[in-house]
Amino acid sequence: MSGEPVTGLLMWDEAVTGYDFGPSHPMDPVRLALTMGLVRAFGLDRAMEVRAARAAGDSTLRLVHREDYVAAVREVSADPGVADGSYGLGTVDDPAFHGMHEASALIAGQSVAAAEAIWRGEAGHAVNFAGGLHHAMPGGASGFCVYNDAALAVARLLELGAERVAYVDVDVHHGDGVQAAFWDDPRVLTVSLHEHPRTLFPQTGWPQETGGPAAEGSAVNVALPAGTGDEGWLRAFHATVPELLADFRPQVLVSQHGADTHFEDPLAHLAVSLDAQRAVQEACHRLAHEYADGRWLALGGGGYAVVDVVPRSWTHLVGIAAHRPVDPASAVPEEWRSEVYARTRQSGPVRMTDGRTVGWRDWEAGYDPADSTDQAVLATRRAVFPLRGMLV
Repeated sequence: MSGEPVTGLLMWDEAVTGYDFGPSHPMDPVRLALTMGLVRAFGLDRAMEVRAARAAGDSTLRLVHREDYVAAVREVSADPGVADGSYGLGTVDDPAFHGMHEASALIAGQSVAAAEAIWRGEAGHAVNFAGGLHHAMPGGASGFCVYNDAALAVARLLELGAERVAYVDVDVHHGDGVQAAFWDDPRVLTVSLHEHPRTLFPQTGWPQETGGPAAEGSAVNVALPAGTGDEGWLRAFHATVPELLADFRPQVLVSQHGADTHFEDPLAHLAVSLDAQRAVQEACHRLAHEYADGRWLALGGGGYAVVDVVPRSWTHLVGIAAHRPVDPASAVPEEWRSEVYARTRQSGPVRMTDGRTVGWRDWEAGYDPADSTDQAVLATRRAVFPLRGMLV
């Protein structure tokens, strides 16, 4: 690609909707199709370069995943009937399906290609809302995730010469697969803000998980109590992430924006609004410009309120990355609501907001030792900040 870099890339291929665990599974690929439909309804596909990428090949997948695991995915992809739970394939969370390898490798290829474009200066920002499959482990599927596109994107950045990559994960579930991939690598700072492992899968992400012997302080976990709402969630983010990025000075920021923190999500117990999710998306954009020379790869992730929440949340993300933010007061285009009804027989939301005015109290203003959110933030700061030579 020649000439000036585009403002942003939107990674999209209709074939990503082939990542389909079946009609009874909560990760309904309609959420991806509806998101792209809403992006188009707002004209955001004309504000970014929409690009498809090739599926990740075996050599790329092996940057994170074991060769025997990739072979196992290929086997059950060709014949789902042989899946017996080995490697996490054929379980309730990760049922085997025809084309599993191809669809999973395509999503991974989109995230890796986006990372390459950012590193090479072809684009400042890139979004792959089909990505963010952060639970997949080097040797197994987990939590609706087959290949860990987020970890693969980070690994490719390192392969291309990046010395410091920050990964910030605000999905309601702990970003365990990405943390595991870089547990002992000081070149990668992983920060995960999630519901407490006492009450939610994958039961990891305790504040005491701070990285391996060669990378102490490179893993950061903010474990929030069930029921945390907008103010507490935003307070926790701003009490940890900006200071950590200021200290680490990443060359690229990779962020994962699972929409399952929302109060309507059926699989978790936080009480965050669309408006707070948008505020964190804006904060990540701002932090990328402040600390990473604007290099920002934004991924999707979880989110199981597939009509009311996910498409609106990720459309806001695309708008922010395109430097064409969608006004929360905007009406949802009628043609998209018609598409929702045609696909799902549900009525779509009418506004791009939950009607919340969001705000938070800065950590510098002091903390309340009796407040459960403040206790969570303090546990993280006490566990990690001294390891990084930072003041608690």
